[in-house]
Amino acid sequence: MAASLGEFEVLILLAVLRLTDTAAYPPAIRSDIERRAGRTVQRGAVYVTLDRLESKGLLASRTETAGAEAGRPRRFYRISPKGLRAVRRALHAVEQMRAGLEPLLDEPR
Repeated sequence: MAASLGEFEVLILLAVLRLTDTAAYPPAIRSDIERRAGRTVQRGAVYVTLDRLESKGLLASRTETAGAEAGRPRRFYRISPKGLRAVRRALHAVEQMRAGLEPLLDEPR
């Protein structure tokens, strides 16, 4: 059985998936999570989690030198097939647990 993902790991994987491998670098991932999830994200937490997900085989990365940033290398991420399966399983588990709880969880308008 595959190890389960934590909430922040799922958010990172979803941000990488949304940004695609041409824009998924740490500051953009952090910004996407902050904007969409409405939570403050520590810069270091993003880097640590990206490294952990890559070591688990859920992400892959490549480094490119960007001309506009005075030659500073930038690391871009993409979700691996294993990562996509893991995030699908995590979302499915949440959906299964939520089923039937709509009257309790839905906010009144």
